[in-house]
Amino acid sequence: MKLALLCLSFAAGSLASTPALQWHPWSPAIFDQAKAEKRFLLLDLEAVWCHWCHVMDETTYKDPAVIALLQSKYILVRVDQDSRPDLSNRYEDYGWPATVVFNADGGELVKRQGYIPPRAMASMLKAIIDDPSPGPSVTPETAVEVPAHPLLIAGLRDQLQKAYIAQYDFKKGGWGFDQKYLDWDSVEYAISRHPRMARQTLTAQLNLLDPAWGGVYQYSTDGDWKHPHFEKIMAMQAENLRVFAQGWQVWRDPAYLHAAQEIHRFLVTFLLSPEGAFYTSQDADLVAGQHSAAYFRLDDKGRRKLGVPRVDTHVYARENGWAIHAFVILYEATGEQRYLEEARRATDWIVKNRSVPNGGFRHDEGNAAVYLGDTLAMSRAFVSLYTATGDREWLRRAEAGLKFIAANFRESRGVGFVTAKTARPQRDENATLARVSNLAFVYTGNREYRDMAKTAMLYVASPSIARRFPVATALLTDAQLAVPPLHLTIVGPKDGTTARTLFATAIQAPVAYKVVEWWDSREGPLPNPEIQFPQLKRAAAFVCTDRSCSPPIYDAEKLRAKIAGATLSINPNKTPAPNRNLHPNRAPD
Repeated sequence: MKLALLCLSFAAGSLASTPALQWHPWSPAIFDQAKAEKRFLLLDLEAVWCHWCHVMDETTYKDPAVIALLQSKYILVRVDQDSRPDLSNRYEDYGWPATVVFNADGGELVKRQGYIPPRAMASMLKAIIDDPSPGPSVTPETAVEVPAHPLLIAGLRDQLQKAYIAQYDFKKGGWGFDQKYLDWDSVEYAISRHPRMARQTLTAQLNLLDPAWGGVYQYSTDGDWKHPHFEKIMAMQAENLRVFAQGWQVWRDPAYLHAAQEIHRFLVTFLLSPEGAFYTSQDADLVAGQHSAAYFRLDDKGRRKLGVPRVDTHVYARENGWAIHAFVILYEATGEQRYLEEARRATDWIVKNRSVPNGGFRHDEGNAAVYLGDTLAMSRAFVSLYTATGDREWLRRAEAGLKFIAANFRESRGVGFVTAKTARPQRDENATLARVSNLAFVYTGNREYRDMAKTAMLYVASPSIARRFPVATALLTDAQLAVPPLHLTIVGPKDGTTARTLFATAIQAPVAYKVVEWWDSREGPLPNPEIQFPQLKRAAAFVCTDRSCSPPIYDAEKLRAKIAGATLSINPNKTPAPNRNLHPNRAPD
């Protein structure tokens, strides 16, 4: 998914002024039409924010020779990949634009990556007409091996850790040597294990901050951090915001806090709807197909004089879940109430306008289709809201979302969860689901969520999936499932000053993998009271690892010190035995 965010760039052809082609939406019925008319079907899977998609539309699809070939033998389908997560995940390795040609039976004939100039497109279309057999770009899908247990086997884990180091650019920072962008799993995995790599990458990523409007450009070309492509999409904004906030928590580097605040500034200025929910993206181009480097060198006044690049005003549940989660992490890192209020406002809108029965979420307005990513993103947001507030309503909503996922998206063989009922599993979704359901298991003690984590991890831990770049996705998920998180519990009334101070200290703990609970005895027992906390005359905090729990701590400074010590004692690479449960310190069932 992360690599598929990149709008792949190649040399552009010349502009031609020709009649527009007729484009259709994707549907099963379109293949019936292709059969009836004895035509091929060409899918242009684009992104509305993508510069090279615009270039291809203004050059290739306006070329007379291309138009003549398309009109003679093809039905044309155009899909905005943000609107169809099932197709986006299916062709994520082909970037945007992706061009896929099918026969009338739905069989793939050609799959092409990135911009295709007019002459190359005409040659491809003619070759398909002359020989309608699958080309070399259509290869059999790699079999997904089913691991023996839902964690990485030792030999594979060692291979991935070596690959993780080999994929790192020690000279310039970042994982990968061509396009430069912040891969959030790689940085999060490095924060506690390879801090120099994490800091080098975060500092390099500062080059992709927009100095005028805030927000981050999606990526840089030329193997460095100084040739940005200017689209601003929610996945990059939200995850950069989250990781920079975590970097601020750990290192207290003002540059990281500034970066998080600048991304927040862009989101609330350009992608925040009047109702409080978030739009999807801002275009890379002011004028479609024209590179905008000169425009983005201007200040705010200079840009606004010329106009503002198009904002995609679709309000997707998935993208809002990403933003809500990031805003909550920024609130935890800073203690600034406005970030939490903004997250709550967006959450309220999505719950009201995108919910479906039984805890799930649809993707968009007026679209009955449901995809894993929407309910997953909102479930993760609900877990983070529970962590940040102690309000059990958020945990109940997270549980409802996970139950909806379990009922609707489990893969038929029990190896992961699928993007949609007619789609296949996708790695990043399953990694996120494994982490979210793992936290839900710790919070609730409900083994259903532990089993969901295992099922999702079976897919992530399959060698062919785990080895995909970037390998940190598998490593990070494996590390979190191997040992319980740092567990911080506040005991005391929620309207008490001391308890509130201790809780604020706990959620600001500089460790991403943690659970924080607040036990006010007036609300009844905690959802998963594994430890019998004593009734105390004054508010206190307890710090628990997989080895032990602290005595009661009554002072915020002492709590910070205890958290720091407990964090150092956690071994993130602890490896469970294959015949043990998901968390090795727990007794077998």
